[in-house]
Amino acid sequence: MIAATAFFTCFIVYGVQYSFGAFFKSLAADMGADRAGTAAIFSVNMFVSNLFGAAAGYFADRFGPRPLLALASAAAGLGLVLTSRIDRLWMGYLTYGVGIGIASGCSFIPMVATVGGWFERRRNAAIGLTVSGIGCGTLFVAPLIGVLIHRYGWRTSYLLLGLISAALLALCAITIERPPVVLVRTRTRLGDVARTPPFILLCLAGTLSNVGTFIPFVYLPDFAQTWHVHSVAAASLLGVIGGASVIGRLGLGGASDRFSVLGLYKLTLLMIGVSYVLWFMPASYTALVIFAVILGIGYGGSVALSAAVVADLFGVHGLGAMLGVIYGGSAFSSLAWPPLAGYIVDRTGSYSGVALLGGGTALVAFALIYPLAHHGGVPAPGAAVRS
Repeated sequence: MIAATAFFTCFIVYGVQYSFGAFFKSLAADMGADRAGTAAIFSVNMFVSNLFGAAAGYFADRFGPRPLLALASAAAGLGLVLTSRIDRLWMGYLTYGVGIGIASGCSFIPMVATVGGWFERRRNAAIGLTVSGIGCGTLFVAPLIGVLIHRYGWRTSYLLLGLISAALLALCAITIERPPVVLVRTRTRLGDVARTPPFILLCLAGTLSNVGTFIPFVYLPDFAQTWHVHSVAAASLLGVIGGASVIGRLGLGGASDRFSVLGLYKLTLLMIGVSYVLWFMPASYTALVIFAVILGIGYGGSVALSAAVVADLFGVHGLGAMLGVIYGGSAFSSLAWPPLAGYIVDRTGSYSGVALLGGGTALVAFALIYPLAHHGGVPAPGAAVRS
């Protein structure tokens, strides 16, 4: 029940958040904005999400996930409904950027930490199931939103999403329960872990790989439409990423119970970087689908395995707080790269620079953690660490 509730929480929140690219062109056209300005909405969203995620991990360890999900329900509903009424672009920074950012930040890390605390056997598989909700949400919600926008416009689509999301997240808040053992790490111990080279490298790798991971969620539909792909088919590419990410989450998350968690995590970052080679090939819808599949598997596996790597290296005590530090490190970089990518396209008229940005940052992330070995961690007192 706990894993299923966590799955549906991720399904709802990230199905909405990662469908932003489906709204991108309509929103920019209606607001009379360029790509950089419109993408800044997603920048604010990711900044707030990572910032709240850092705090949410700490509070989830202390008070459990239910209050945080209640806040996510209110923030998602209010943010989306208000976004449907904006008449200036900067308003979207507050309504969508802050509203969905709070909802996302209060959902992911508390859910992963809660599931990690409930499971001892097959913990990695359970976390993989939880975060597969992100991919399933993107798989089903993004194409649905493409159809809604095509028929009713982006404003009505946001209004419907707000009402439905608030109701479903409220049900998840009622259902979720904190782990039977309170997983709390002292400030001093968290500080000790945060100063170790493996932890620092994981933070840097996570921050860099996020650039390559999230560029498609903003720009892939627009990139596809520059090659005259229909808007619904372009939005469906986000669904392909979501569907492929489920394979990465469940397949690699489950495989990590048998193989090296750290080795599989390195593989996922390499896949993200290499996938961008397809942006430089002669464009076709088939090539974009292949790109979405490769990146989706790498992205999904990296999300599932990043939490497992932290638990494996440092133990599950205070897992929420440790994940909060790692994801919080991406907050400020999230403010820069979406407008930067939009600026590159607006100035050059090409997406080649964006492909270099996305693929290059993921490959640098891979290079950073490639030398990292399992014995580099600092296990929590009493935590069982596999060899």
